Amino acid sequence: MRPVHALSAALFTTFVFTAPALAATCNPPGGFNAFIAEIRKEAAAKGISQRGLSALNGIELDPGVLAADRRQGVFKQTFEQFSGRMISRDRMTKGLRHMQTYDAVLRKIEQRFGVPGAMLIAIWGLETDYGTNTGKLEVIRSVATLAFDCRRTDMFQAQLLDALRIVDKGDLRPADMRGHWAGEIGQTQFLPSSYFKFAIDFDGDGRRDLIRSVPDVLASTANYLQGHGWQRGQRWNEGDPNFDAVRSWNKALVYAKTIAAFAERLEANNAQASQPRR
Repeated sequence: MRPVHALSAALFTTFVFTAPALAATCNPPGGFNAFIAEIRKEAAAKGISQRGLSALNGIELDPGVLAADRRQGVFKQTFEQFSGRMISRDRMTKGLRHMQTYDAVLRKIEQRFGVPGAMLIAIWGLETDYGTNTGKLEVIRSVATLAFDCRRTDMFQAQLLDALRIVDKGDLRPADMRGHWAGEIGQTQFLPSSYFKFAIDFDGDGRRDLIRSVPDVLASTANYLQGHGWQRGQRWNEGDPNFDAVRSWNKALVYAKTIAAFAERLEANNAQASQPRR
């Protein structure tokens, strides 16, 4: 089953923020190479070192990314249709297994951030089928292409600079940064600016790795939700105090409700499975 990242990218609602106006001119007379030269100067002026700037070496425009951006459609499925497709038996079975496997990690994360494990497992499963479909496109090339285009240049110039900062910080190499066409990175599909702001090193290896480290993935997702108003001990369905935090993950109501429903079912089934047998 195809994960929900297609919905996230199509609606451009995952990790939405207001990007500041930046200096580089979209689609300048000199074309993509001239644009990258401007970005390189701006990044250097903002303190990004040669390690980060090297990620721009040899970068080329990706016409496939522009085509994907232009064929976005309006999502028309109802909650019943969408959730019925996304909360599959296989995804539920795997989610419950992961809740058992990472029980100790999830408990530590909830203790620190107040976000229950069921919510994190639900997002993980819906975004990438628990890390099995994270995308194959070069993230820096994708966001550079979208920044060069004039449709959302401010947003994607900011994403590009933060992608370079991730490399500069030593969290990931450019070759590791692969995702879907809108530049999502890792097992819960953070855009670069959210990665840079909310990713944390939870496994203690000195790097914030949302591609290979499940503890980093789950804790960073909890950190994102806490940073968007998650309240410890409160529920998360529509009308509950934490639904706005769930909605911050993706503004599409049908998706937010699906996350909430999946987390609810995971929590209930996990509690039932954990009860001692008589």
